[in-house]
Amino acid sequence: MYAFDYLKPTSLKEAKAMLDENPDGKFLSGGHTLLPAMKLRLAGPSALIDLSGVDGMRGIAVKGDSLVIGASMKHREVATSAVVAGAIPTLAEMVGTIGDPAVRHRGTIGGSIANNDPSADYAAAAMALGATIVTDSRRIAADDFFAGLFSTSLEEGEIVTAVEFPLPKRMGYQKFRNPASRYALCGVAVAETKAGDVRVAVIGAGADGVFRVAEFETALKANFSADAIKDLKVPADGMASDIHADQEYRAHLVGVMARRAVAAAK
Repeated sequence: MYAFDYLKPTSLKEAKAMLDENPDGKFLSGGHTLLPAMKLRLAGPSALIDLSGVDGMRGIAVKGDSLVIGASMKHREVATSAVVAGAIPTLAEMVGTIGDPAVRHRGTIGGSIANNDPSADYAAAAMALGATIVTDSRRIAADDFFAGLFSTSLEEGEIVTAVEFPLPKRMGYQKFRNPASRYALCGVAVAETKAGDVRVAVIGAGADGVFRVAEFETALKANFSADAIKDLKVPADGMASDIHADQEYRAHLVGVMARRAVAAAK
């Protein structure tokens, strides 16, 4: 690991000023992607700007028709929150399956969203629920936020401060995990909005990261049941392929996990 300065601001203004003074620096949230990359010398920021002490980036609350989660909230805190369990129980259950206890005790929702790992569970929830990602300068719809593998619409120096999840009528989530890494080979989130629309989001399977399945959404809007999509398939083209699963297998998993998610929706 390369030498670096460790900085811990207490406000967004201070964090931005520190980045201006250290243009090669990186914001640090949970660090579960950045720190391993630094250990492997794949990244060498001149400074780590730890956002964990920044005011206004913590807290979980229902505000109006949305569940609002501060970006610095750790996975464990979200998974065990009575507020989350009462508002969107499937979200609490989903977060409880992220990684292992060590990851859940350090990783944060803001770090996960900003990193946009193709197998990250939060991306599926954000897309399925039609979430809004709140930053220090604007509000971004989930459909516009995720922009491909490890890529988002965040501008240089922009900081995620919170995520707003609209309260659904019901939601289900199922994933097929690699037994060693626990990353999802395929995860599917299905949510029916209070207005009756349905959104289906997939992580882990797509070559370009999280994506929605319009054909499943149309069928489920007409009939929210696993049977409604039992004969529907997604094309293998566009699926990821690696030593763990090829394109055809991942395409098959999308249908299986989607049907299980619908059956489990609550």
